[in-house]
This record gives sequence, C-alpha cells and structure tokens, in this order.
Amino acid sequence: MKIYVTDQDGEEHALDAIEGWRVMEIIRDHGLPIKAECGGACACATCHVYVDEAWLGKLAAMRDDEEEMLDEAFDVQDNSRLSCQIIMDESLDGLKVRLARYD
Repeated sequence: MKIYVTDQDGEEHALDAIEGWRVMEIIRDHGLPIKAECGGACACATCHVYVDEAWLGKLAAMRDDEEEMLDEAFDVQDNSRLSCQIIMDESLDGLKVRLARYD
C-alpha cells in the first residue's frame, strides 16, 4: 500500500503504508516534517493535513474530539483532518494528503 504526501514545499512523496497504522505514524516514520507532538492521542492538532478531495468520502467520519482539536489548528479548510485519526487500510491505498504549515 502507498500514501502520497505533499510536503510544505510542494514536493510529493510516495510512502509505503502499513495496514492498521495511523497516517501520522507513516508520515513521521518516513522522516517528513510533521510535528505530531501528542503522538497520536488527538490532543494537539500538530499532525494536521489536507486530504485530497477525491479521498474525503472514503475516510471514516470525523469524531467530535477531532473536530474540536482542529479548532486549534492554523488555516483549517473543509478537507482538513488530523492524520493521527486516519487509520490505514486497503481501502485507502493511494491516499493523497498535503501537510499543513505550522508557522
């Protein structure tokens, strides 16, 4: 499985993905610049990503705690999600996301 991540400089990276892992973990473990300060506990919003429009309907619905955390993020858009709340599985093979800026 793969996910495609566009970094803050506009460069796209094809990352090998593992079923059951959080998208945040995959991005972090491939060395891309994602803060993910809380380690996936949905407590900081520093793993904010923009999901490609074509993939939004394939993700699990956003829970209330994720929506509340996104209120703390910068430049939230309709396609904003916390990557720690997206769990990789076969249905997400090819997922495209863009890392949000934190400055």
